[in-house]
Amino acid sequence: MKRILITGALGQIGTELTVKLRKIYGSDAVIASDIHINESETAEGGPFEILDVTELKSMFEIAKKYSVDTVIHLAALLSATSEARPIYAWNLNMGGLLNALETAREMKAQFFTPSSIGVFGPSTPKNLTPQDTIMRPTTMYGVNKVAGELLCDYYYQKFNVDTRGLRFPGLISYVAPPGGGTTDYAVEIFYSAIKHGNYSCYIDKGTYLDMMYMPDALNAIVNLMEADSSKLTHRNSFNVTAMSIAPEEIAAEITKHIRGFTITYKVDPIRQRIAESWPNSLDPAAAVIEWGFKAKYNLATMTKDMIQNVRKKI
Repeated sequence: MKRILITGALGQIGTELTVKLRKIYGSDAVIASDIHINESETAEGGPFEILDVTELKSMFEIAKKYSVDTVIHLAALLSATSEARPIYAWNLNMGGLLNALETAREMKAQFFTPSSIGVFGPSTPKNLTPQDTIMRPTTMYGVNKVAGELLCDYYYQKFNVDTRGLRFPGLISYVAPPGGGTTDYAVEIFYSAIKHGNYSCYIDKGTYLDMMYMPDALNAIVNLMEADSSKLTHRNSFNVTAMSIAPEEIAAEITKHIRGFTITYKVDPIRQRIAESWPNSLDPAAAVIEWGFKAKYNLATMTKDMIQNVRKKI
């Protein structure tokens, strides 16, 4: 990676990934883009372009302007928001992905886009879900992600585009606000704990979901993109995970740092249904074997770091 175009750079992943890649490869080597701009380090720390990913011509012109050799496509509508606006989600998620792949093909660029635990459905094995297994999602977001994995495979097989991806679990971060995902509660709980000493959770207790702290997610992206292509069997997309946890377990860990913290439950039927359709835990064996994936943070170390940084932020 020498000249990198990032779409959706002001989203949850992009906000931090852009900064990290600029530290590694240089500020001018990472071109951030999004449909709007703000005054963040992401927008002001290097080249930035306004981009609607549904406009192929604009995306290609930006890629050509900067002679990019890598496209990292992050722009997408997340799970809960996609359920509320399914037709818009299909047009944005699939149209944007197709345009990004076409841009990578024309530029002969390496390509990354994240997949998700959302590719799985109720018929998928719930515990230690294998890399290769049945994928019959019951959400528009999940349908988009399955189709996206297949489309990336197609561009690799048909056009020799070096496509790579990760099936992310819920991502926890103190930097960017939640973006409409089912697992957003695992971010909200820390802010509410520090501000109010309590949290009303929209996911029911006992609901286990895979999670990952953002620093581990960012390292996974970099390590996968730097991996030897000849050693990759799966490409799109690798199971990755760090911890399988339920809301009450996060709450219990928080009480070790914030005395008197309490959690209550006001379940959102839509997001609860989505959560119950996903696995309890993923098996990351393929990622470990093919490119050495390893997570650093567990629930305890993540909670300590989140509380320290959220306190500084607010």
